[in-house]
Amino acid sequence: MKREAYQALLKWKLQSERKPLIIQGARQVGKTWLMKSFGENEFRQTAYFNFESSKILHQIFRQGYDVPTILSSLNILAGFKIDPSDTLIIFDEIQACPEAITALKYFQENSPEYFIFAAGSLLGVAIHQGVSFPVGKVDMLTLHPMNFAEFGEALGKDQLLNAIAQQDHKLIEIFQDEFVTLLRQYLFVGGMPEVVKAYAKDGDYLQVQAMQHQIINAYENDFSKHAPLSQLPRIRMVWQSIVGQLAKENSKFIYSILRTGARAKDFELAIEWLKDAGLIQKVTRVSKPGLPISAYADWSDFKIYLNDVGLMTAMAGITPQILLIGNSLFTEFKGILAEQFVLQQMISRSIPAFYWAPENATSEVDFIIQRDHHIVPIEVKSSENLRSRSLKLYADRFAPTHCIRTSLSGYQTQSWMKNIPLYGFLNWLSSPL
Repeated sequence: MKREAYQALLKWKLQSERKPLIIQGARQVGKTWLMKSFGENEFRQTAYFNFESSKILHQIFRQGYDVPTILSSLNILAGFKIDPSDTLIIFDEIQACPEAITALKYFQENSPEYFIFAAGSLLGVAIHQGVSFPVGKVDMLTLHPMNFAEFGEALGKDQLLNAIAQQDHKLIEIFQDEFVTLLRQYLFVGGMPEVVKAYAKDGDYLQVQAMQHQIINAYENDFSKHAPLSQLPRIRMVWQSIVGQLAKENSKFIYSILRTGARAKDFELAIEWLKDAGLIQKVTRVSKPGLPISAYADWSDFKIYLNDVGLMTAMAGITPQILLIGNSLFTEFKGILAEQFVLQQMISRSIPAFYWAPENATSEVDFIIQRDHHIVPIEVKSSENLRSRSLKLYADRFAPTHCIRTSLSGYQTQSWMKNIPLYGFLNWLSSPL
């Protein structure tokens, strides 16, 4: 499989002022595979160290921060001499050893010639729990589940997706059904690399769902192992409510659904823990579009989505039989799978997403993003009804330069709005406005 992040790693390798690179991301998004694959392809040898499986590693870094001493010990563990010119050093699950995180500062200051990757599934949690972080001494990269293009490539659909990249509208129209089929597959399988790999090999949806539930169980086990004991019940309550909260008529996150009389202060730490672990995405409301968009956000008013549409399908209890019923998968749960899909593509492009809703009104535009110097409203449609009342209300009120609706319909341009098919949305994000 190919990951777009691989190109970012190549650029990092060629930097003259290179720093140790920390790769963040939730468990099972493919961090270890990406690092090892890069080491195998781009270096003569790779020295891989995992802090969850080696107690000796912890002892090495607890002895102090003298880099030559640390390297001598790592040479023994690796079984070969680590040569800075042709060896990639990988520190996996580094959040398990705070001293190793701190040591990255001394590698950067005293031995910047070494190529170092560090990764951790719960690194974001560790950082916010008081670990001394080497600010300014490391580079950062966040790895997310596979986006739609990566998924299609893993299934051998390169040429099909190339029609979208080339904006060949005749070919896109001819193969419309194939694009929708691929999109339907992605909504069910999602972007967790091991799940995608298994599906590409066997095409077995039952195996897919079993693997998704294994990942969900692994996440929930992390709650018990790593979350503060006082927050554990709250974390579980938030996690288990996400799909139901989104399926409400008003999908804003409501604390009182978790517990009668609950308020923000009761659950904000639990929500931040899930966010730091990379398991959820918060989409915050803005009442007015302006630059920068974050200045107009009401941080107390938000929706919560998952990190992967396939995991949302599994958590919602949707079975493979739905794939036999036309496009029903798009309309289940008020179309939140389509919203999760759109959000996931934006996150893969590092584009923060908000949503618009005026005070005391029922109108709502699903997403608002900032591209270049434009605030762009995006309405997601998963049903046959393409009426866009909220988007039109927004357009009439704020007169934006660009208005986007994304749906199963093909490319269309109206005087005030452009429709982008869901399967072409990722390409739109990468194209000039």
